[in-house]
Amino acid sequence: MSERSGHRRPAAFRLDDPRVVLRDADDDANLFARGTIRITPEPDPALLPVPLEETVLPPKRRAWWGTLFWSAAGGLVVLGTGLGVVQLVEDLFTRSEGLGWFGAVLAATALLALIVIVAREAFGLARLATIEKLHARTVEAIASDDRAQADAVVRDLVKLAHQNPHLAKARATLRAHAGDIIDGADMVRLAERELMTPLDEEARRLVSVAAQRVSLVTAISPRALIDVVFVFAAALRLVRQLAFLYGGRPGTLGMIRLMRHTIAHLAITGGMAASDSLIQQMLGHGVAAKLSQRLGEGILNGLLTARLGLAAIDVTRPMPFDALPRPALSDLAKDLLRKKDEET
Repeated sequence: MSERSGHRRPAAFRLDDPRVVLRDADDDANLFARGTIRITPEPDPALLPVPLEETVLPPKRRAWWGTLFWSAAGGLVVLGTGLGVVQLVEDLFTRSEGLGWFGAVLAATALLALIVIVAREAFGLARLATIEKLHARTVEAIASDDRAQADAVVRDLVKLAHQNPHLAKARATLRAHAGDIIDGADMVRLAERELMTPLDEEARRLVSVAAQRVSLVTAISPRALIDVVFVFAAALRLVRQLAFLYGGRPGTLGMIRLMRHTIAHLAITGGMAASDSLIQQMLGHGVAAKLSQRLGEGILNGLLTARLGLAAIDVTRPMPFDALPRPALSDLAKDLLRKKDEET
């Protein structure tokens, strides 16, 4: 190496040699005499300035004027409806006492039904919130490996699965082996294997059946509107079945919330489009050569339904997939293709 390039050949020297000169990195090399040994000390990391963490500003609070408006408007609608019913009952009493009592009975029945519907919706939303919190707590218990936290999670899982008679044997097995496990993560994984295995198998069957049904109906239906209505109804039915299977009891508002979470999960995990490998697999089976265009569209609709079902499993399942494998779209595609091959 030449001096001009800024490098020198290896050499041995003593630190007390008078030719050794310390210099800064930005000093000009021409300032030093020829034959001197120039050493540039490296900066001490301990003396470097400490980077300060960026201060995270708290999020701005949402304006409460919208909430106040809708609350006031809803209150006015309820008051107006109540006064209208009272006025109607009074008018019926002025016409006939029998009509008045009949109207009062109808109003009381409607009020009772409304109270029951509101209570069921509130219970369904609370149940879904409990499952979501249990899912998050399970993730934390596996990450922290805390036995006390794992025991609390397993107890809540057993309470959630207590209403399912098919899990009686799994609950007994879990209680029998609970004292033999020390680690919290292993305890949660044991609960997943015992409690979720039969539910996952039934969920996979429900998704496969729904995909096959959608594939068949959309392949033979003469109108596109029928396809859209049937696929939407099948998706709602599938999400509701999966929610009931894993312990949820969603009502109308609960179903709206579940569908919103499921679509959001689809957007995060890659959307509803089939992957290139899956399309290649379909072409590898000779689907394009064996089936007509309508049957090919039916298979694609069935795959999209299966993809929606897999996303719904992730949303409605009270535990993440850790000890058990997550159902794959390729397995459901094989079932769907096998079904089509049998039909053709």
